[in-house]
Amino acid sequence: MEIYPAVDILDGRCVQLVQGRPEAATVYGDPAAWAHRWLDEGASGLHVINLDGAFGRARKNADLIRAVIRETEAFVELGGGIRSVEDAAGWLDAGIDRVIVSTQAVREPEIVRALADEFGGERVMAGIDARAGEVMIEGWERPAGSYLAWAERFEDLGAGSLLYTNVDVEGLQQGIAIEPVAELLRRAAVPVVVSGGISSAGDVAALRRAGAAGAVLGAALYAGKVQLAEALEAAYENE
Repeated sequence: MEIYPAVDILDGRCVQLVQGRPEAATVYGDPAAWAHRWLDEGASGLHVINLDGAFGRARKNADLIRAVIRETEAFVELGGGIRSVEDAAGWLDAGIDRVIVSTQAVREPEIVRALADEFGGERVMAGIDARAGEVMIEGWERPAGSYLAWAERFEDLGAGSLLYTNVDVEGLQQGIAIEPVAELLRRAAVPVVVSGGISSAGDVAALRRAGAAGAVLGAALYAGKVQLAEALEAAYENE
């Protein structure tokens, strides 16, 4: 199982939000410095979110993100503000390994098929942000149907992987809710990366045992509640 440290960027700074609210941001400083730190500590990939893009300012942070891509040879997946095939193509052409399409994939599901056809499914990740079993879009404000049904649909459209974020526990640093993750993993035929609430090596181990392909570490990693080294050890145990 892979571990992806989150590098969430808002107004040029690395931040962590609580429940996706920008007013609840904790600022950690230079995103590039954090990206290099996590790679130096053993991460093989990064989970980069352009939060300004998610909040409607898609071009903000673009130069900074491109610089991180140039300076590292790590696997980078990127989400936030990808609203069209052209947006996604621009990032993929710039060197991003995998784009994450969430709200727009629900609004316009055919974007998943178009990207998979053009770039290959392995470079297209469909984001499933769920609260109480329903996909949430538009800043986690509007429900859009069963997360399991959307997972199946995204697979059928050609998404090579899924990013499942449990909105109920995201950013709270209180641990994961394993049941909805396990249900998705039982049904999914493509790799699933899990985000939301991961706060200990035990959480990572539980996800590995359930069959997750990867885990995104965010708030708890930055707060020091979980160390990257122990998360990596739990992820790779018995491999």
